[in-house]
Amino acid sequence: MTEKTEITSTTPTTEVKEAASSRRQFLGVAGGAVAATAAGAVAMPNVSRAQTTTLRFQSTWPSRDIFHEFANDYVSKVNALSGGRLKLELLPAGAVVGALQLQDAVIAGALDGGHGVTAYWYGKNPAFSLFGTPPAWGWRANQMLAWVKYGGGQALYNELLTDIMKLDLVGFLYGPMPTQPLGWFKKEITSIDDMKGMKYRTVGLAADVNRELGVAVTIMGGGDIVPALDRGLLDGAEFNNPSSDRALGFQDVTKNYMLGSYHQSAECFEIIFNKTKYNSLPAELQQVLAVASEAASADMSWKAMDRYSKDLEELKKAGVKVTKTPDNVLQAQLGAWDKVIAAKSQDAFFKKVLDSQREFAKRVIAFEQDFEVRQDLAYKHFFG
Repeated sequence: MTEKTEITSTTPTTEVKEAASSRRQFLGVAGGAVAATAAGAVAMPNVSRAQTTTLRFQSTWPSRDIFHEFANDYVSKVNALSGGRLKLELLPAGAVVGALQLQDAVIAGALDGGHGVTAYWYGKNPAFSLFGTPPAWGWRANQMLAWVKYGGGQALYNELLTDIMKLDLVGFLYGPMPTQPLGWFKKEITSIDDMKGMKYRTVGLAADVNRELGVAVTIMGGGDIVPALDRGLLDGAEFNNPSSDRALGFQDVTKNYMLGSYHQSAECFEIIFNKTKYNSLPAELQQVLAVASEAASADMSWKAMDRYSKDLEELKKAGVKVTKTPDNVLQAQLGAWDKVIAAKSQDAFFKKVLDSQREFAKRVIAFEQDFEVRQDLAYKHFFG
């Protein structure tokens, strides 16, 4: 007991001093960390809210269309990936401007961004349509997007926006669409003669193709098509897919639905933002906008397989007569594409894009035909 008392009362050794000092330093750091964590738990939500940037983002689609749902899927991914620092507020077509006025509204800053298709800007420069409804090279939309990502397409698209048109825009091309139907008609189309003189709705380069075939083309946004068909202002029309067509009510005004066409055999969506607004965002949020488009592109392609196939079956149950576009019409369309390509190639930039697409399509389609096994044999074997 005496020894313990003596030890306790003696002057501490150097080792004991160092140990005590280290312990005090550790407790001081730990205490500071706990305090900082506690303060952060209170302060961080306020900081996050203060840093949130909200962008007004309008689609070119009616709210009931699956395309507006696709736009919302992109918006949801951006909002989730940004961790609350960036918020896109989605509006349907017409909320601020009509579908065909979206690009002007984004440039002017009336909207910060939007979701649509490049064919809608065909009137400003026909080359826009090459990035949404290009010639029917035989490729699918996902192969076209491969050209955008790895074949030089994005650089050419940027050149069109920035150097040629000098627009205050930045954009992403995404979302591969299956081959579009020839459309909805009062009677079945058996030859191209059935379409001559017909008042028909389409957009972009498809309008030129159809004019070469003697069709009277009318260009309008998706929400206006069915009312025009119903009032007799149109004799036939195409929009895009069974889900959109069913939601828009095509089946209520006609029962002839013709599938498979070369007028728009490969198309994708376009997401645009006001470039000044985009450049004001931190680099990591700019990256969120880009990465979200790729995530939404994959998700959309899978969702379309599910929903389009289901809605086509529902249209059939509703009495819609579904037929394939005859080969003679398809051949006539390809011949019309030859004429459109020749005429538009007089423009140097248009030809530059065409040559890039042609080279890429020839290579990737050859690969697919050599590499992929036939689907029709297996389908007939298992499903009849």
